[in-house]
Order: sequence, then structure tokens, then C-alpha cells
Amino acid sequence: ESYAALGRNPTDAELVMFAQANSEHCRHKIFNAAWRIDGRPQPRTLFDMIRASHRASPDGVLSAYRDNAAVIEGFEGERWQIDPATGRYLARREPVHILMKVETHNHPTAISPRPGAATGSGGEIRDEAATGRGARPKAGLTGFSVSNLRIPGFEQPWERDHGRPGRIVPALEIMLEGPIGAAGYNNEFGRPAICGYFRTFEMEVPGPTGREVRGYHKPIMLAGGIGNIREPHVAKAPLPAGAQIIVLGGPALPIGLGGGAASSMATGTSDAELDFASVQRDNPEMQRRCQEVIDRCWAQGEGNPILAIHDVGAGGLSNAVPELVAASGRGARIELRAIPCDDPGMSPMEIWCNEAQERYVLAVRPEDLERFGAICEHERCPWAVIGEVTDDGRLVVADGLFDNLVVDLPLDVVLGKPPRMLRDVRHRPFRKEPFRHEGLDLREAVYRVLRLPACAAKTFLITIGDRTVTGLVCRDQMVGPWQTPVADVAVTATDYVGHTGEAMAMGERTPIAVLHAPASGRMAVGEAVTNIAAARIRRLGDVRLSANWMAAAGHPGEDAALYDTVRAVGEELCPALGIAIPVGKDSLSMKTVWEEGGERREVTAPLSLIVSAFAPVLDVRRTLTPLLRLDLGETDLVLVDLGKGRNRLGGSALAQVHGAIGHHPPDLDDPRALRAFFDTVQALNERGLLLAYHDRSDGGLLVTLCEMAFAARCGLDVALDALGPDPVAALFSEELGAVLQVRRADRERVLAAFREAGLGRHTHLVGAPRADDRVVVRHGGRTLLDEDRVELQRAWQETSYRMQALRDHPGCAREEHDLPLDRDDPGLAPRLTFDPAEDVTAPYVATGARPRVAILREQGVNGHLEMAAAFARAGFEPVDVHMEALVRGEADLSGFRGLAACGGFSYGDVLGAGGGWAATILHNPRAREAFEAFFAREDTFALGVCNGCQMLARLAPIIPGADRWPRFVRNRSEQFEARLVQVEVLDSPSIFLRGMAGSILPVAVAHGEGRARFDDPGGPDAALAEGIAALRYVDGHRRPAERYPYNPNGSPGGLTGFTTRDGRVTILMPHPERVFRTVQLSWHPDGWPEEGPWLRFFRNARVWVG
Repeated sequence: ESYAALGRNPTDAELVMFAQANSEHCRHKIFNAAWRIDGRPQPRTLFDMIRASHRASPDGVLSAYRDNAAVIEGFEGERWQIDPATGRYLARREPVHILMKVETHNHPTAISPRPGAATGSGGEIRDEAATGRGARPKAGLTGFSVSNLRIPGFEQPWERDHGRPGRIVPALEIMLEGPIGAAGYNNEFGRPAICGYFRTFEMEVPGPTGREVRGYHKPIMLAGGIGNIREPHVAKAPLPAGAQIIVLGGPALPIGLGGGAASSMATGTSDAELDFASVQRDNPEMQRRCQEVIDRCWAQGEGNPILAIHDVGAGGLSNAVPELVAASGRGARIELRAIPCDDPGMSPMEIWCNEAQERYVLAVRPEDLERFGAICEHERCPWAVIGEVTDDGRLVVADGLFDNLVVDLPLDVVLGKPPRMLRDVRHRPFRKEPFRHEGLDLREAVYRVLRLPACAAKTFLITIGDRTVTGLVCRDQMVGPWQTPVADVAVTATDYVGHTGEAMAMGERTPIAVLHAPASGRMAVGEAVTNIAAARIRRLGDVRLSANWMAAAGHPGEDAALYDTVRAVGEELCPALGIAIPVGKDSLSMKTVWEEGGERREVTAPLSLIVSAFAPVLDVRRTLTPLLRLDLGETDLVLVDLGKGRNRLGGSALAQVHGAIGHHPPDLDDPRALRAFFDTVQALNERGLLLAYHDRSDGGLLVTLCEMAFAARCGLDVALDALGPDPVAALFSEELGAVLQVRRADRERVLAAFREAGLGRHTHLVGAPRADDRVVVRHGGRTLLDEDRVELQRAWQETSYRMQALRDHPGCAREEHDLPLDRDDPGLAPRLTFDPAEDVTAPYVATGARPRVAILREQGVNGHLEMAAAFARAGFEPVDVHMEALVRGEADLSGFRGLAACGGFSYGDVLGAGGGWAATILHNPRAREAFEAFFAREDTFALGVCNGCQMLARLAPIIPGADRWPRFVRNRSEQFEARLVQVEVLDSPSIFLRGMAGSILPVAVAHGEGRARFDDPGGPDAALAEGIAALRYVDGHRRPAERYPYNPNGSPGGLTGFTTRDGRVTILMPHPERVFRTVQLSWHPDGWPEEGPWLRFFRNARVWVG
């Protein structure tokens, strides 16, 4: 009709633009549809019911449903940034509001897991950065749901093979490659990945009309996170006519065509060539450059040149440009040939519609264009003016090469609401088959459940991701001195000085949806709440949720089940809890279909609600973990059973590992009880009455207790008598709840608190830790289980070990798997030879002098903020110095006493870690002269950390006294390694390590090329003999570490830090700048002060300067 009115046919670019802009992926037609269920019209749309939660609890939500991410109120803090005028790092005290966003990238991950998951993470990062007038991403989460892994040689009894189409990869390959893509993108961009989930499910179940296969052949790949934004930038500014439209970032490429439309179809129903064409490719180093430009812009406060910004995602520029201008009621005129393009053979349609990554569109006033361009040039970030905002409400894309119009349409035609869809559906309940657990071999059941991926250790998914970059992470997945992956919640700090922060946690119980979809939704919310309850949060209403909805729309019964679940969660449960859902996403094509032997085959995902919870945190120091304390006298373990004794087993891990789904699933029957539980846990935490906390979830009480024992390397005495007559149901039921460790002397006060909250009848003593390594479970006077904790732990770790052995160096994987065999291993065992609370800089800081230190950056470096914060805390004035300024002669090093080369991925490490950065210096006469002069001055010092260490090692020929330094090559594990390890400070002349020799300190590592390689075999011994070796990895017994993962990279003798003969230049692969505060450590001994031991490292440099 529109084209009939225009009197012409559409162009191919317009057709593809419409296909993307009006796809289910972009327009969410089902969530905006009218509904008739079982012949009865329904009063509300799905979106209406989700928004009901926000209408009921709007307090503290600053932006919902109208931007790329939601914004909620945060605390005031000292926002660390670079002054655009002077380059000085400074902290501005202001409100630091919180971004929250979670996306999915399911279709691309099914087709090509590594780039699919990488671009999923990258797209979500761009969503955060493109909120309001520009923001900074802070910490990420990742999740995967796939079908059975069927690991070769480790196939499990419940893992049947139901076939798959050839164009999608098997679950095993998805989980070997997809997590590397997601983690690698976060690593290179510089965002810590500190939260996630992993589930496998594939089962033949009794469907409404017969048996059918439910599973995740089309996987769920979830990418989300939190960020921060300045208060004046929460809302996009109105765009005036004449504002310049800019594309920032990478060039157009003939990749990612039709992604929005392809992801809106059942996998297997489209052309295979189109499927592969729809997968994008990633370049996180380019996105880092874009982020630096955005950061320089928002740092200008009211002078921010960005009026509005939008990420380029599904549909490419054809979707991003209209969305950028439509909110202001404007139009746009675009010059097609102004769009940067790296393939001259691309057609106008491909240039306009491709989904090449790492691009933003933004609007800038003409008078701010020069200032914006200067920022881009400084950061070496490509940009181009491609058009301008108009006041005629039309979208015009002109092709100057062929002197024609590629697009010429009113914007209300492009973005106009399509006719409302009517979903006329019926309920089709599943037939239910009871799960008979009587007569099960309990010991066999325990070991099966511990090997189920949803219950098993997730180490192979965690250590590949940098969890300490930014220096603002306070709680990651790894807990305790043995760094066991059992944390319930992720927590970041607002800034580098205070103790407020942000928390995020996840919840999902998708197998339950096969039995009762609304129950699965309520349980997902409940699990997210019981997870985030481990953080110190003011009240439950401060928690906000992202809801990601996955379903196979059109499958018998699924649409009605989706409607019921959205109503149960959005309109009923969340308002009852006082929780808002200000952001979410839907993906409603979760079915895989194919033909095999002339027969139609299909695998349909369960209706899947993945809930991510976010909240401001009152005190990051009070985060509870599952680590049992064995050093505080007699203690008890208390179960708060929010299932109130029902012990339902439907959809449980126990049922799944026996090839069943069960009958009656758990449910969140009483929202008031969950609120009372949350409030009581927070009050007890504030009073210091809780020693450890772990929620009950996958695997039930068994896995909850085992994980607490694994984290503490201890045994357990467990008594199930108070939990009912059926010990198997009590042990494996996945009803909501949590186990708390309390001092025996405090037990009555804790029980009284739950009685006052109305939960007294459902709060039970279930056991206590024991000093030996036996896990003993009793019921009714009988011992049901008496197992060695080490054997249980190795079973729990085995799935991760098998995946790691396939993906990484198998020898390293085996060494880590065997760690629990050393029963005497104390794990992290620090030893201090100095008092970290002593401020040795006090006499120098009192003079008011703040020596200038250059915080050196190259494109791709991402560790500069925490480096600057560490030096500032020690009394320096940190100044941003970009290599571009040195190369151009706009800056030099003569005015600095110190230089710090930071961590990251300079030039994407494509020339070897630090290689491109070093080559820039060595082969540019101006830069080389500046560095040679700096190193030659005897009043200067230099520090190289991680990528900076690798770079400075390549500069050894121009650094006096560095001739015996090694180079750094690929880790022995053949994988990026992110760990909290411990190092011994060796006796050396390093100015940074004076007075610290003999100390053994925990420190973060995060690198892929950290193995020291010397030019001659005697290099390590010579480094020790000559005193240029400054640090070495040590194991739990404080011996030089040769074995993985205490030695995370395979460096000979564990050597990982080196200095020059005069001690002025020090290089090291670990990251002291990320852990200069005690709260930045994943684990530390009680009693350490606010100042972490590594602050002395930086203070020593200040003392040396004098």
C-alpha cells in the first residue's frame, strides 16, 4: 500500500531493510500481539504484563523500555576518568548510576559458535555504551543452554543421541568454541566476566500429542552485564535539524547480512547459505577504540558532544539510523558513499544493510564536529560523517556514484507499526509420567548428579575469562583459598575508594517448563533472588530484573504457556515481591527442524525464561560466600526451606540423570515467604551472624552442601531427619532455599530471626562441618551415604576436566584435576614480611608534591584506569599518554618521573603479545628517541604489567640493565589464563619491591602469552643469581611452582617478574594494580586492612622518587 501511494516499486535495499526492521527480532510482534487463548480474548499483551512490574515498582528506575539498556539508581562515588583538556586522571564525586542489559545470540552461535558468541558479547557491550548520550560497560555475564554434550569416552547414561541437521554444530563443539568467543571478546575489550550459568538438556518427553524431543539444538547464548552512566547523560538529547550523523568504528563488510531475519526463524527452515551469511565477525580491539572515544566524550559532562548514540546491530545502518533520528521525530539524509567500506564490490543494499560489527551511529552538532574528530584521531578510531538530521521526517539514502536514491521513504513507513498480530492458540498440557525414585542406588545417583553439567564445576568456562580487569571486581565466581567456582553472586565496587557497589546474579529452571511453564518462570525469579541475596542489599525492592524469554512460537501449546508464564511473572509474582523488570529480550524461534531419511525430525527447546538480577550494594565487604569456616569454633548448618517440606522432584537433576522428567515440579508458592527470607538474610548479614551462605538450586541440598565442603576442603555430617520421611526427595529436591553456616553460639538468635519472619517451621538444622574428609548423610538412624570428599569433588570436577582436556593442553588439565588429591594443600597461603597498613609515603605526600607518572596507552590497551588509580593512591599524579601523541610529537616523556605500560591487547596481539606496540616504538624515530632518553635518565622509573611487560621485554635492547630479560610466549596450557595465584617476592634491586622480599602474596593474572622464554637454557638460573628475577609463582606449600595452575603459564622456575640491575625498570605478568585494595581480592585472610599488600608496591615507587 505504501509503495502504491508512492507510485513505484521498492528497491532491493528497501526490501532487505524492511525484512530486518520488521523481523520478530527487531519488532517483537508476538510480545505486542493480541491474544485469544482457548477461544477467549485476553485483555493484555505480553509487553503490557511485563511493564506491570515496573508500574507497580517504579522507584529507582531512571530509564526503562526506551533505550539500549535500562538505567537504575546507583550510589554516589568518585568516577575515575581522564580530563579531556589536560590528560590528567581525576575523580569526580557524583551519582554513579547503573546500566543493566542482557541479550541473546542464539542463532549465530548455533551456526558458528566462536564468532556467534563473540559478536553476541560485543553487541551487548555496544548496547551499554550506546545508552543515553554514552556510557561505560563495567562487568559482564554469560550463559549457555545446549543439548547433551556426549563427550567422547565420557558419555553419560542419560545422554541419548537424537540426531541433528548438518548445518548446526553439536553441543560439544558449541561449548568448546562458543565460550572462548564470548570470553575472548570480553578479555580483549577489557570487561571482566564474573557471572553466568550453563545447562544441558535433551530428552524425549511425553508431549501433548505423543512423545517429542525437547532440547537445545538451537542453543541459548546469553550475554549481559552492568555499566555506569552519568546522571545528565541518562536520556538522549533531542536532535536538531542539521545535526551531523556519524558512523564510528569499523568499515562496512559483506558479512552478517540478514541476521535479524535469520534469527527470527526456526533453525533449519531457511537456506543454509543465508544462515552462514547471517553470522557476523568480531573485532574487540576496534570496539575498545570506540569505547575510548565515547569515554572522552561523556567525561566532558555538559560539554559532551554526543547528542544521541545508537549501536549498529541487527539490520546494520538500515535499522540503526532510523532508530537514531525517529525518537526526535526527525528524518535523515544519508550519502551512501560516505559510509566507510572495505569491499569495493559491495552493492548499495549490502553497504546499507550489512551487520558488520564494532560500529555506532551518533549525532553531533556541526559546531562540535572538530572537537569530536580530534578525539577520534587521538584514539586512532575511524569515523565518518555520513549524513545529517532533517526536519522532513523522511529517510533518504543517496548514492552519489550512480546519482540515484537507494532509499527514499517517510520514516513512519520504515518504522511504522505493522498490523497487530493475533495469536489464536490453545493450551496443550503435557502428559505427565511420575518419576519413581524408590529403589535407586543412592551412591550412583549422587555421582551422576555431580557430573551433570548444570550441577558440576564450571571451571573450564571461568578461567578463560579475565575477572579482574578494571580493578573494580570484589566478588567473582571463585571462592576461598582453593578458588572453587561456587559463588552465588557477582559484585563490583562503585569506585576505587568506597565500599558501595553493584551486584548481579542469575536464575533459570527451564526443565520445569516441560511440566509447568509458569512454575519454571517463578522459580527462575526465585533462584535469581536467592542468589543475589548473598550480597548486602538494602531491600528487595532495590533488586531489578532482566527477563530473557525463549520459546518455540507455534509449537503446540507453547504460545499459551508463554502467555501464562509472562502473566505469572510480570503481572503477579514481581509486583508481589516489589521487583521491577525494566529490561528484557525475547527469542521465539527455539526449534530445530530437519529431514533425515525422508522423515521430518525436530528438537524443540523448553520454554525458557532466563532471569538476571541487578542491584546496588550497600557494602561490598559483606558479600556472603559458600566457603565454610573451620577456624571459628563449633558451627552448624541451617537449611531455610522455602519449599516448606514439599520436596517435589519434577524437572530435577536427579530425574534428568535417570532419563526422566517427573511429575510435580517445585514452585514459588508463597512470595511473602521469599520476601521474608531475603529481609532476614540481609538483617543477619548486617549483624555478622552468618559465616557462609549458599542457595539451593540444581542438584538440591546434596549439591549445595557438597559445594560448600569442596570450597573449604572439609567433610560434612548431614542429618535429614527434620526434612520429612523421604530422604532421597529431601536430598535432591530443588525447591527454593539456602544453607547458612552459623556459630553454634549464635544458632538460637538466627533461628529466632527466621521464626519472627514466619519461617520458623521451615528452618532446620541439617548438619555441621567435620574436620576429616568424609561426607556422611544420615536419616532415621541409618547412614545413607559415607563418601570421601576428594572422590566426590573429583567427580564434580570431571566434566570440566574432560572439556578442558579436549580444548586446552591435556597435561595441564590433568594437573588441575588432580589438585584435590593433595589433602594437605593449604591453597593460597599468604605470608607478609611488612605491615601493609603502614603508609611509608606519608612524609612525602605531606609535602603536597605529586610526581607525574605517564600512564602509557596504545590502541587496544584496557588496563589504564586501574593503573592510574593505584599510582594516584600512592601519591602520584597520573597522566594519560597515548602512543599516537608520542608518535606525532604532541607529547614527550621529559616531564615525567615515572612511566607505566598497562595491560590489554595492543593491536589485538596480532603480532604477538606486545609485539606491535614495541615495533611502534623501535621503528618510529621520534618515539624511540623519547623512550631512550627516558630510560637513560637516572631519576626515572618504569613499570610494565602484562601487555606492558611483554612490550617492555621487547624493548630490552634500549633499556639499560635489561639484557638478560626473557621474552614472553604462549602459555603452556595453550589458553588464556585468568587466576588468583600467589607469588613470592624475591630479593632484587627493584624499587617497587623494597622491604617486601620474602612475602608471599595473592595476585591476579590474566594473559594468554605469559610464559617466560630465555635465550639460553641457563637464563632462569642466571636471572636468580644476578638478582634480576623479582617475582616467582609458588604453590600452596610455598615452593616454587612448576605445576599448573599454581604456575599458570609454565614459566621456568615460576619466574614471572624481572627488573633491571639498578632496579628502576620492573616488568611482571601479574596485575598488582588490580588488587591494591583488599576488597579487590577474591579471597584474603581475615584482618587485612583496607590497604592491600600490593599498595606497598606503588608506595615504594613514591618513596624512591622522594
